[in-house]
Amino acid sequence: MAAPRLTMQPFSRSICTAVSVARTGALRSAHRQPQTNTFALRSTSLLSPSSPLSSPQIRYSSYSSPDAAPNTRKKVTLQTIKNLYKKGEPIAMLTAHDFPTAHVADAAGIDVVLVGDSLGMVSMGLENTTEVVMEEMIMHCRSVVRGAKSAFIVGDLPMGSYEVSPEQAVESSLRLVKEGRVHGVKIEGGEELGPTIKRITQAGIPVVGHVGLTPQRQNALGGFRVQGKTCTSAMKLLRDALVMQEAGVCMFVLEAMPAEVATLITSKLKVPTIGIGAGNGCSGQVLVQVDMSGNFQPGRFVPKFVKKYADVWGEATRGIVQYRDEVKSRAFPSQEYTYPISPEELAKFEKEVDAKYQK
Repeated sequence: MAAPRLTMQPFSRSICTAVSVARTGALRSAHRQPQTNTFALRSTSLLSPSSPLSSPQIRYSSYSSPDAAPNTRKKVTLQTIKNLYKKGEPIAMLTAHDFPTAHVADAAGIDVVLVGDSLGMVSMGLENTTEVVMEEMIMHCRSVVRGAKSAFIVGDLPMGSYEVSPEQAVESSLRLVKEGRVHGVKIEGGEELGPTIKRITQAGIPVVGHVGLTPQRQNALGGFRVQGKTCTSAMKLLRDALVMQEAGVCMFVLEAMPAEVATLITSKLKVPTIGIGAGNGCSGQVLVQVDMSGNFQPGRFVPKFVKKYADVWGEATRGIVQYRDEVKSRAFPSQEYTYPISPEELAKFEKEVDAKYQK
């Protein structure tokens, strides 16, 4: 498809300025959404200090307590996402790869659950995302959908499932929706995907674009490198985003780029942007759940942009070590964890065993 006509000179000056200035936040005023996040707060519903979600001690209007009854949260739809964007309320996205990770993300009030092909590394132990195949994505998507009943669920199109032709991409997207039961698909690339995105959206499937560092193309990018650090590179990201928006994407993931560049790109778009290593000028944020919750042993590599919010590894290891020790010492299982039998029935059982097997 033909690229939309761009007024390149003003955009070029803006992007070059964004790249060259220090990261002082001066460009925040360019973002159409307010930088001071405005939430609908329920002032009487502060979480208790003992709650695992007590920092910060604010419950957002869309939040559903993990202890609440199932399905108490309204279903998040594409219209919900659009409304959040219009109100300037940041969109919370998080990855999940199976039933437990989807269930906890949904219970915690996450707006969008992404079944990212990062599951190849964090769930399957693969070296990178390029090894993940369609059948594996479908299986993981089905597991996530069973766990997340309220969130809007997006599934990654794995490498090799959309690059050959728009027809291949439509077929793959239909499989993720019909077999994987997701609500939308995510696709990595740039302006070359315009015709592909248009065909997928014409099939009635929401498409999330992904620009910046695109892990499926890390070999062509020279590794996992920050994108948009020069004027030329930043301009390409903007062109990619504008063409993909024109083709029909409903949302973008902006990965690993200077915050000022992501902020200015966001201001030129008419759909939400979800940042990952792209600063707080985006319309929302996403992280890989097992990275931010500390599921792996300390020392395992995580990107610079990951903030660790929990220590699942430490807590799980502590519990397993205690279990091992109690098994070895026969402290577990104690009577509390066993099933009773009446003395009369036990005496009968012992008598019959003695009579039958005594020799």
